[in-house]
Amino acid sequence: MPDGFQGGTRPSILVVEDEAALLTLLRYNLEKQGFRVEEATDGQEALLRIAESKPDLVLLDWMLPSLSGIEVCRQIRRRPATRDLPVIMVTARTENMDTVRALDTGADDYITKPFAVEALLARIRALLRRSAVVAEKGSLAFGDLAMDQGAHRVTRGGRPVHLGPTEYRLLEYFMSHPRRVFSREQLLDAVWGRDIHVELRTVDVHIRRLRKAINGEGEADLIRTVRSAGYALDTE
Repeated sequence: MPDGFQGGTRPSILVVEDEAALLTLLRYNLEKQGFRVEEATDGQEALLRIAESKPDLVLLDWMLPSLSGIEVCRQIRRRPATRDLPVIMVTARTENMDTVRALDTGADDYITKPFAVEALLARIRALLRRSAVVAEKGSLAFGDLAMDQGAHRVTRGGRPVHLGPTEYRLLEYFMSHPRRVFSREQLLDAVWGRDIHVELRTVDVHIRRLRKAINGEGEADLIRTVRSAGYALDTE
């Protein structure tokens, strides 16, 4: 079986795309790499398929009939059973605010059309690696923030903190190196991977989402922004 899935369950990918030719191309290339592929051609069908059988990752087109990819992503993030589901948004929109909007809505990554299939496959592999539960059981703590790596759970002051796959990996990296300042480039290398091209503003969007998740009302902001340097997990 291609690409290292021997002896294990092949990751499943739900491809949500209404353009038949692109859907066929994506299915061919994903199956060639050993993935199991499910299809949906509109937003409503996508949500039904996710509810029936949760995939390992959703490849979601922005422009869809009946329900846009942005709204599908919002609904995925609202539902407790799918709020951690990895989502890559596929879009023909290239404006800065559009890509930021896709990430703000809850997408973990995005890729713009037209794209090279190899670039998409690299992003899929990277996101699946980031979203995988840590194999060895362990725990990390910083102040009243606690991470159970084996159970893939985060709490602050005893309350559960819900994070997407990328925010989880960011927090895990920060908690493994408390009070150390990391530049955006260092965070990209550590969390997204050196082989993935991601724009620097993507880091800022995910930091903002991480802040919103871990900092409740009346709680101190645990993410320190260091002007011209980067970010740190710090109480000062």
